[in-house]
Amino acid sequence: MEFTLASSASAKTALLSCHQMRLGSSKLPNVWRSSLWRSRSSRRNTSLRTVALSTTAGLGNTMEAPAANAQNVNYMWPDKKRPRICIVGGGFGGLYTALRLESLVWPDDKKPQVVLVDQSERFVFKPLLYELLSGEVEAWEIAPQFSDLLANTDVRFFKDRVKCLYPCDHLGTNAPTAGTVHLESGLLIEYDWLVLAIGAEAKLDIVPGAADYALPFYTLEDAHRVDKKLRELERKNFGKDSAIRVAVVGCGYGGVELAATISERLQEKGIVQAINVEKTILSNAPAGNREAALKVLSSRKVQLILGYFVQCITKGVEPQTSDAEPKSTDSAADHSESVTLELQPAERGLQGQTIRADIVLWTIGSKPLLPQLEPSDKPYDIPLNARGQAETDETLRVKGHPRIFAVGDSSTLRDRNGKLLPATAQVAFQQADFAGWNLWAAINDRPLLPFRYQNLGEMMTLGKYDAAVSPSFTDGLTLEGFVGHTARKIAYLIRLPTDKHRVQVGISWLLKSTVDSVATIQTMLTKAQSGS
Repeated sequence: MEFTLASSASAKTALLSCHQMRLGSSKLPNVWRSSLWRSRSSRRNTSLRTVALSTTAGLGNTMEAPAANAQNVNYMWPDKKRPRICIVGGGFGGLYTALRLESLVWPDDKKPQVVLVDQSERFVFKPLLYELLSGEVEAWEIAPQFSDLLANTDVRFFKDRVKCLYPCDHLGTNAPTAGTVHLESGLLIEYDWLVLAIGAEAKLDIVPGAADYALPFYTLEDAHRVDKKLRELERKNFGKDSAIRVAVVGCGYGGVELAATISERLQEKGIVQAINVEKTILSNAPAGNREAALKVLSSRKVQLILGYFVQCITKGVEPQTSDAEPKSTDSAADHSESVTLELQPAERGLQGQTIRADIVLWTIGSKPLLPQLEPSDKPYDIPLNARGQAETDETLRVKGHPRIFAVGDSSTLRDRNGKLLPATAQVAFQQADFAGWNLWAAINDRPLLPFRYQNLGEMMTLGKYDAAVSPSFTDGLTLEGFVGHTARKIAYLIRLPTDKHRVQVGISWLLKSTVDSVATIQTMLTKAQSGS
């Protein structure tokens, strides 16, 4: 099937109109059913030219965008009559919204054309990133390519970055489009409906030196960088007495899971310190998860520095030694690339501390990427809260924009108690389900459903074959150890995007588990024979 990218007079008219105006029953929702999008160029090229780019692509294949230095061109939708939906962001919110739309039953003349845009070619199942450090999973299992996931769908995928948005649905005009998405490559995508699922990035600018010396753990690339750094340190310290010093900033779920995973990996060859501004870890987690985590961290000798915040991070300075003292090859010399963390107490009565680390892992703070899509020459039309998330109503529609939905880190929504919903994969899962349904309802002139978040419980990994799971349906129940690990892996296996990928990963995990079990039995038999 051929698709053509060409200039469109209607798109040009709509885009100019937006600029001028700124100047002057299918299935019900099933709750079981997160890149840098920034480009600020010094020159803004708004010229349009006719370009015919045809690609012969199978359904769901990645479609080639114009070269980065190309002039602006318009995406020509295959059908001029059917609704056009553009989804920006291929995380949990974006991808699962696209898959939800694909699963619904549509009238023939109203089945929408869907385009998904993401800067990466892979979807990342972020809750399983920690298993990359422990070696439990391989990259393809938790980061499959979009082209594979969408191969049997009508969803078209563009690997590109969003430069800015030009919505028109709030202007009350008769423009032939609800707005335009401007991609970094120069491609312009008109849409009738827009889904914002851009996600967020690690916030490293809150502490001096964090951006220079700390490593975030937020994306697949971050996980690879951390693993590479750990391998370098392990190789450098091999056969030496000095320990690898790891500082984890933050003791929420991300920090605790990292501290538990890395302390298990390094064992006696590492010293892991976890820093938290509060006097406890996992302050918002169920008590069972917190107790299980404390027990594991204590057994692995993780040092908890509670009640402190990081004031700054600087390059480490090696201690001075006299000329008469020979430098040991196994002590401070091994940490020539270490950094220093200045810690200050959060409350009175404690003294400041200074710690040294070979690697600093940053797990606190995140910032939505939506504000970075604001046109540099125009005020932003999408209402944002103080954190940079789109203000939405209870149906997930952006306030003042009836044709725009926002999910995941891009949206702001409160629960029945008025508390902001957490930026978790579970929330994004459920929002994607409702967003898909409400798009179906809006296109078919049906009433939209208000989103209601259902907390299904909380899960966390505590290392290889160890986890804690606190389901919401039973108060006080926490599954720990191998049982918790198995329950967590099964739950996430069920939530993988497609049936095909689910089967492939399930077979891979089963084979690995079988091999590990056989190796464990052989080890036990060997020990028993040697003992006898």
